[in-house]
Amino acid sequence: METIELSRGPDLESLDAGDIVKADRLVEEEAFEIYGNQQSAAEYGYVARDLNARQLQFIAIGGAIGTGLFLGIGRALTQAGPLSLFLGYTVTGIAVYGMMQGLGEMATWLPLPGAIPQFCARYVDESLGFAVGWNAWYNSTIIMCAEISAASVVIQYWHGVANINVAAWISIIIVLIVLLNIFAVTIFGEAEFIFAVIKIVTLIGLLILALIIDVGGVPGQPRLGFHYWKSPGAMKTYKSPGDLGRFLGLWSTLTNSAFSYNGVEMIAATSGEAQNPRRNVPKAVRRLFWRILFFYVLGSLAIGVLVPYNDTNLLRAQASGSAGAAQSPWVIAIVRAHISALPSIVNAVILTSAASSGNALLYIGSRYLFSMAQLGQAPRFLRKCTDRGIPYWCVTITAAFSGLTYLSCGDSASVAFTWFQNLATLSGLLTWWSVLLAHLRFQSALKAQGIDRNTLVFKAPFQPYLTIGCLFYFSLVMFFNGFYVFMPWSAKDFVTCYVGLPIFVGLYAFWKILKRTRIVKPETADLHSGKQALDAMEGTWPERKPSNLWERIVDWIC
Repeated sequence: METIELSRGPDLESLDAGDIVKADRLVEEEAFEIYGNQQSAAEYGYVARDLNARQLQFIAIGGAIGTGLFLGIGRALTQAGPLSLFLGYTVTGIAVYGMMQGLGEMATWLPLPGAIPQFCARYVDESLGFAVGWNAWYNSTIIMCAEISAASVVIQYWHGVANINVAAWISIIIVLIVLLNIFAVTIFGEAEFIFAVIKIVTLIGLLILALIIDVGGVPGQPRLGFHYWKSPGAMKTYKSPGDLGRFLGLWSTLTNSAFSYNGVEMIAATSGEAQNPRRNVPKAVRRLFWRILFFYVLGSLAIGVLVPYNDTNLLRAQASGSAGAAQSPWVIAIVRAHISALPSIVNAVILTSAASSGNALLYIGSRYLFSMAQLGQAPRFLRKCTDRGIPYWCVTITAAFSGLTYLSCGDSASVAFTWFQNLATLSGLLTWWSVLLAHLRFQSALKAQGIDRNTLVFKAPFQPYLTIGCLFYFSLVMFFNGFYVFMPWSAKDFVTCYVGLPIFVGLYAFWKILKRTRIVKPETADLHSGKQALDAMEGTWPERKPSNLWERIVDWIC
């Protein structure tokens, strides 16, 4: 197995001459460690640590907010009711937080491009790294297609453009996200910062608006309170009557919320290109809990009090795949409150959110591919980077698979979105499951090699119990995510819900047989390759103090 990290170091413009010389020397040492000679390093290039703290924090926020929270949440409400929706997003949010604590511990110890497949290969088994790497790349491309498909759904809200061929809108979005990814990571980072600000401001506004509508603050509208929790009810039966049906409704929200949280692990994937990762990655992970609580948990609560699960527009959207206002429960709530100007504004933000998520997923997918190439588990030409640190072959190949989105043109875009959602949910769960397994093995390696966890820059809490509990939870959700395909039996739904499992096992078995890999022993796990250069740069990262009110606000958030 070849290891691992090539990184430019900090922004050279921010360093003095002595630090530049030191950074150049460390890059040479890293290159020799990975490629074995300077000629190969010069041939392939390397990624750049050009994402600053502001960009990293907002990428972390924006990466966790996609169309699942704006569109997919409506499907969960119609299936399960408001209380089940709230509980499902809360429970999954806690499990995701636990997973991210373990991932944050590993990513702070050794921030690498792509990160997750490299951790699995180092601490568990090279074959698991191969399986999870290709699974994570495949997951990113599928969700990228889902987000672009969602954008083609949302844009049809406006009657003036609804008649334009869906393929035209898909093409425009694909070209946009490729342009944002192909030139420099700073362009991607700045675009995601702007997209994230729009999403955050909109969601804060929607939560405030939800409170105003709920307490009767809109002229001519009654106070809602928790009326819809009483009529039609807090928990809807799903696929079966009585208590079993209510339980199945609750369980269905767990898989739906898993899709909504997909992409939250982007923090780790960006750590290989983050400035001062030992400071910025832990801050992003620590604040993740409050972001989950604020946006997802409060968002699911707000939807549940504003829209009844039997709303005709919501039901029609889920049954027929119609586009427009009926697709988003947020827009439905505003229409029900007779606020005329806001639906178009919110729909525009949802369109922006879809484009933003597609942009982020093209980035993360390309970095997974780059990580696999560095591990020697993908063709060597994928290591090639531009002078600005962009693995251009990885971006190009990942972007090429966005062409799957044109399947939306043959069927309704909404149906395609649901299809992609089902495919991606299991793939995302497999990635999280692998992260948790790698974290358990990482802890064993630290213990076996005499490294005290108390000395870590970022130490995950409640270990190993939190990781074990989350591993058990995601295992259950993973294996029972498609329970509804048996009630009644649906071969098509069974394939979309479970095809990811044989693919993952097949990838693992293929590399196991081909390379005859062994389970990594904790005593020999590679905890240090690529770490020396980063350790040597500790203390040379520039500290930028805020000089005005805006910078103080950003610094407080970041």
